[in-house]
Amino acid sequence: MNVLVIDIGGTHVKLCVPGKTKPLKFDSGPEMKPAHMVSQVLEVTAGWPYNAVSIGFPSAVVAGRIKQEPKNLQPGWVEFDFARAFKKPVRVVNDAAMQALGSYRDGRMLFLGLGTGLGSALISDKVLVPVELSDLRFTKHHSLEDALGKRGLKRLGLEKWQQALRDAVLFLRAAFVTDYIVIGGGNVKKLKRMPPGTVRGQNNHAFLGGQRLWEIPKPAGRSPWRIV
Repeated sequence: MNVLVIDIGGTHVKLCVPGKTKPLKFDSGPEMKPAHMVSQVLEVTAGWPYNAVSIGFPSAVVAGRIKQEPKNLQPGWVEFDFARAFKKPVRVVNDAAMQALGSYRDGRMLFLGLGTGLGSALISDKVLVPVELSDLRFTKHHSLEDALGKRGLKRLGLEKWQQALRDAVLFLRAAFVTDYIVIGGGNVKKLKRMPPGTVRGQNNHAFLGGQRLWEIPKPAGRSPWRIV
């Protein structure tokens, strides 16, 4: 199966058919609506070979359905019919969960995506558990996303932002009893040194995750992968 993988972020939309095309990207941002995104994808992928679509979306997704509007895009995504728009089978998952799927090796792994916001997902023995850690209280006045997302980087400066990440990793490792934490997203490149117990993620792992998403049958059947 050739899968068009679309990774939607608050700053860019990235897309690729793994093994068939090179990755491309275009700008997103607070004015982007779903129909606009689809039209741009169809324009830049004209002639690409794919028969299914995976979408990584920056908001809560439950059982393949978007459950709340994103913070950094225009509203209108919850009820949008992607399968009808693309005229192909479509699977949707949280963007951090998709990158986590592509980053996973074994054991118990927590994924943190440092981007416009903060994405997160947990995988334990190939069972993917989407989690929303962004609104967890981190300090008296700030959530985890306030501290670790783009706004936190701008407010704190690089050195204090990196210290905030080290502090967050320490309690998240204990809370989720992880074997390792993968830190990905666009701002991982700003880290001078990775916190203890973490692995540097790669953005192109999202494309592998989008491919793996179609290895999970509906229902799960005998596949080693499951999403709960």
